[in-house]
Amino acid sequence: MGQGDAALVISPTGKTVLIDGGPPEARERLAARLRTLVTGPLDLVILTHPHLDHLGGLTDALRAVGARRFMDPGFNHPSEAYRDLLGFVGESVGQVMNPEPNPATPDSLLTIGLGEGVSLTVLWPRAPKEPFLVGTRSDANSNSIVAKLTYGRTAFLLVGDAEPDTEAALLQRPLDLTTTVLKVAHHGGRHSSTAAFLAAAKPQAAVISCGAKNDYGHPARETLERLDAVGAHVLRTDRDGEVVAASDGHTVTLRANGGTGALLVVPGGITPGPIALGPVVPGHSRPGRGTVEPRDEVKVPSPGTAPGERGSTPANTEGQGPYVGLKGSKVFHRETCSTLKRSKSERTLFLNREAALRERRPAEDCHP
Repeated sequence: MGQGDAALVISPTGKTVLIDGGPPEARERLAARLRTLVTGPLDLVILTHPHLDHLGGLTDALRAVGARRFMDPGFNHPSEAYRDLLGFVGESVGQVMNPEPNPATPDSLLTIGLGEGVSLTVLWPRAPKEPFLVGTRSDANSNSIVAKLTYGRTAFLLVGDAEPDTEAALLQRPLDLTTTVLKVAHHGGRHSSTAAFLAAAKPQAAVISCGAKNDYGHPARETLERLDAVGAHVLRTDRDGEVVAASDGHTVTLRANGGTGALLVVPGGITPGPIALGPVVPGHSRPGRGTVEPRDEVKVPSPGTAPGERGSTPANTEGQGPYVGLKGSKVFHRETCSTLKRSKSERTLFLNREAALRERRPAEDCHP
């Protein structure tokens, strides 16, 4: 989404989580993309921090498809755009929450159960149990929501624009930071993605969201060298366009150019288990907005992918998706099938035909 961040997560049953909304210049493209991928309101919207290159498209996104829940760090920021967004969210979103620990178990982390062994755990910030970081290069960046999405032996570490101070704070805690895919901090800026943090995260692949020929020189050469030193395969939106990643719990498949580019398959090596030492329980929303209960499932990744070795690229590109299955149906369709246009059922998105065939048979109306 240009020089900014926006990531949409879609579950096998069509549940959706939007993390950030890109810069203002990407708002129309983001809204249009959401309309093609989402039916009904987003189940959760997360603003990692209140900077324009992450929130600029959110209002249009919410107008386009709506949302049931909204989460941000709760860090005050004197931005007119941020105030306007919060005003709109307050009027249009049912539940507004911060990732604060449950007072009954203050040493725990906020974890949202996503079903089928999938969970989204917020690692930072932890106010008011722990104060926000202040006096950093950018306090708004330093208090970005950092979350780990886990599924089987795969994980995605999503770090917003985390600063070196954020990384140092995380490294001081008894957290498992290992990940299959890292969403690189601050668009590949040279200060973030420190060697110590990357050594702890051990990413197999790294995605850098940055604009082509941006004024900041992102990604920095130093950051690319540090990623190379830990063996991470790097994809960049300035060169590779929209990056699509899918996990089957064993491997993660990444594709460039909105899912039409070459495949990159990386194995998952994450040990399933608690991310934190303490108990993991639902956290609390802002006063008067209710709580996140176990029944509030927001199932996240993965349409499913074919297992493969790291870096392998199939020679045969037939059967490229996406393909779509409707809830309760035993068949899958082409994305352009007229049946889909008439149906309002929840959807499962398959990125390729092989993945769709694992769970369903081809529909007879569109012969996918």
